[in-house]
Amino acid sequence: MNSSTTQHYWPHYLPRTLVKPQTTLDVNLDVSALRFGDQVAIGFFGRDFSYRELKALAERFASWLRTEQNLQAGERVALYMQNCPQWIIAYYGVLKAGGVVVPVNPMNRAKELKGQLLDSGASVIVCMQDLAGQAIEAAADTQIKAIVSTAYADALPEDDTFGLPDWILAPVQVPSGCIGWQDTLTDRVYQPGDRKPDDLALLNFTSGSSGAPKGCMHTHQTFMHTTVGLSTWHGHAPGTVFLGVAPMYQVAGLVVGVNCAIYVGGTVVPLPRWDRKLAAKLIQHYKIRFAGIAPTAIIDLLALPELDQFDLGSLKRVSFGGASMPESVWQRMQERLGLSFIEAYGLTETAATTHINPVDRPKRQCLGVPYFDTESLIIDPETLQPLPIGEQGEIIMRGPQIFKGYWNRPEDTAAAFVEVDGKTWFRSGDMGYVDGEGYFFMTDRLKRMINASGFKVWPAEVESTLYGHPAIHEVCVIGATDTYRGETVKAVVVLREEARGKVTEQQIIDWARERMAAYKYPRIVKFALGLPKSPVGKVLWRELQDLENAVGVNQGEAQ
Repeated sequence: MNSSTTQHYWPHYLPRTLVKPQTTLDVNLDVSALRFGDQVAIGFFGRDFSYRELKALAERFASWLRTEQNLQAGERVALYMQNCPQWIIAYYGVLKAGGVVVPVNPMNRAKELKGQLLDSGASVIVCMQDLAGQAIEAAADTQIKAIVSTAYADALPEDDTFGLPDWILAPVQVPSGCIGWQDTLTDRVYQPGDRKPDDLALLNFTSGSSGAPKGCMHTHQTFMHTTVGLSTWHGHAPGTVFLGVAPMYQVAGLVVGVNCAIYVGGTVVPLPRWDRKLAAKLIQHYKIRFAGIAPTAIIDLLALPELDQFDLGSLKRVSFGGASMPESVWQRMQERLGLSFIEAYGLTETAATTHINPVDRPKRQCLGVPYFDTESLIIDPETLQPLPIGEQGEIIMRGPQIFKGYWNRPEDTAAAFVEVDGKTWFRSGDMGYVDGEGYFFMTDRLKRMINASGFKVWPAEVESTLYGHPAIHEVCVIGATDTYRGETVKAVVVLREEARGKVTEQQIIDWARERMAAYKYPRIVKFALGLPKSPVGKVLWRELQDLENAVGVNQGEAQ
């Protein structure tokens, strides 16, 4: 029996086929506002936004886009900020205006942001106040016609009862050249933009094996599938409180921390940056039931000295799909919090979930079974033939959540799909196998990618930036084992002859930190006299990676 004929285990209490609204994503907010108007949609450190208020604010922002910025159907708007109520308001406002949301990683620096602005053709940026400088620099010589600046203070209550840090409490100061958030929310006649369920709704940036960020085209319906599906899988109900800690610019954080919460009539509690004590306070205060938390954050939370002082009994389930949960952390989480961890799997191209563990029969360090209306196979990446159960190959999948292609990249789009057994499948680029019950496991990556705390880091992109250092002659970036982050970025550097003995590894790290997102820059730099190369001069990165992996294994055995 091969992976194409495997009989998957399926929870008896779940339908195999998903029935979902054939509407746009913003209609989920309209329906919940109608059903649960006075209930809390967003809780932000004591400032509560009802569903009725959230809908009204989203419509005001949509009206500003339409009347003041003349936003047309399909026009792109970039959201460049950490998790906060304004992210959610702007998200639904853009959709209501008939626009396309371009979520941008707030850790990106001006150069990285500029590349995505030019690629997407975004005409408006909404950014956090402390990122306005980067946004202004990035917007120069682009098609951007307006930059909206907001501060956390725009959404905070008058009194701080959580002991918030200064960076959250910073007063509103609209930078020169920006439009203040409050100015976009003045009362205007609401005229919704034209939009249909199969229209483009989001342009989520990921990276390809070449390292260049690519925009994944998602419609309202691709995200509706994962929104309704995850809500059904986890049994989310009206009033469920979600901790919005996974970054909303990522597909998983958007689906779990925004879409699911609003769809079921729940409450989302945004946490702008991970802070274990603040997270514990929020869980206790809002009686949070569900959280999508990365294993590294779980490790940090369990290490909180005063953890036992908080009542976290409301938290019933934790799920994440960006990195595997180590066995020891599983055990500690069950012992301290009485929780299990539901692992899932998906990519930016799949609007989050394609595989997920059944709640009643999860397997550890496992991707789970194919999700609602989703098929998955293991194939030989060279012959493209389906492989037997237990044999390692490339994971491919097909389903309603698969993206429509890469923005303005037809060749990359064509390369991302393959025809097997007369059907078109998306190639994940991840290696794995399937067991006799239809559970999928990931074992390696076909693509060259580093997974640092659930963040995808593409070596070619890091190398491209490092080559801008005047002392670097050659560089090869690989992944190094890290007990906390899972993997971290390591750069093997060959210095220019005149720089040898004059530049240190730490200086290279410091230089990179200023030019790359925090998860991207190399935490380790090693100087070498040369790099292994093929007869045609291609750097043999796999040799360096294999050597690093062997060193990591030996160190682990020694410990």
